[in-house]
Amino acid sequence: MTPLHDKAQDAIPVIRSPLLEEFRSNKNKKFGLKDIVNHVVEFSGDQHGSRFIQQKLETANSEDKQFVFDEILPNCLQLMTDVFGNYVIQKLFEHGNQSQKLVLAKQMEGHILSLSLQMYGCRVVQKALEYVLTDQQAVLIRELDGCVLKCVKDQNGNHVVQKAIERVPSAHIQFIIDTFYGQVYHLATHPYGCRVIQRMFEHCPEEQTIHLLEELHRSTSQLVQDQYGNYVIQHILEHGKPKDKALIISKVRGHTLQLSKHKFASNVVEKCVAYGCQEDRQALIEEVLLTRPDGSYPLMSMMKDQYANYVVQKMLDVVDGTQRELLVAKIKPHLQGLKKYTYGKHLISSKYNLILCI
Repeated sequence: MTPLHDKAQDAIPVIRSPLLEEFRSNKNKKFGLKDIVNHVVEFSGDQHGSRFIQQKLETANSEDKQFVFDEILPNCLQLMTDVFGNYVIQKLFEHGNQSQKLVLAKQMEGHILSLSLQMYGCRVVQKALEYVLTDQQAVLIRELDGCVLKCVKDQNGNHVVQKAIERVPSAHIQFIIDTFYGQVYHLATHPYGCRVIQRMFEHCPEEQTIHLLEELHRSTSQLVQDQYGNYVIQHILEHGKPKDKALIISKVRGHTLQLSKHKFASNVVEKCVAYGCQEDRQALIEEVLLTRPDGSYPLMSMMKDQYANYVVQKMLDVVDGTQRELLVAKIKPHLQGLKKYTYGKHLISSKYNLILCI
């Protein structure tokens, strides 16, 4: 074994076996899995060796997979949190047989929380949840009971909770949903929590989330203006039931101009226009076309605004019939003046030439 200095390891001496040295330096020799017997763990922890094993496992016969598995098993926990080794474990979950997946996942028991909070371990937990059978999924994910919020707010752990919501039958993740009661606003305004809340509304049955959705509706006015909460509201507008979309739009109506000029809320107004029913859409457009006593109307300032101009574009995209004619008639007198404004120019783009008959 020769001590070497690897630049990637910032001058920490790396000791490699002669076999790994030859593999890394001799590009002409074609290696197979059989050539690395007794060196699988070492190769798994090496950038090039790991990639080699990953590629070979995709097409390996059951005998080769078994010897790789047998060598990996005693060191599997260490490899799960390794920058290169974790990918080999993931491949075993993808391409191993059911019995190998079972044994591998069994080794993870008692370590799910620490793996979920680790940069590489969290990827292995996610892969296990994808490939093991339901009973084992339930055993693994239950280890997060009591630490769900910790995981949701963690840069690694949140991905595990998302994967559990996507892949584990809803009956086995009720403890996760229970943790969210009274926390919906707090989680929806969190950079990672907002993703988890979206997955929950996307994948869990209505009876499991109905009270959490009610909790969300109570905070709509604050969430539409939040940098993370607006994504949760957009998600409901895109994927939710008509009654929930209507409830959100009812909170936007009467405030369309103000919210359209808001950096985050403007995205919500766009989705209201795109996904609302025809009646709601018409009401939002009517609101911005309403003439004030001085002869002006909200649409005039929206066309020049850095955020609201996108709402006007969305209105042009979806409107039809007489309302379209009305909208175009209100925009056209201002087209020349819009050229002076950075954001007004968007409406003069070729995309809208036909609609506005420029």
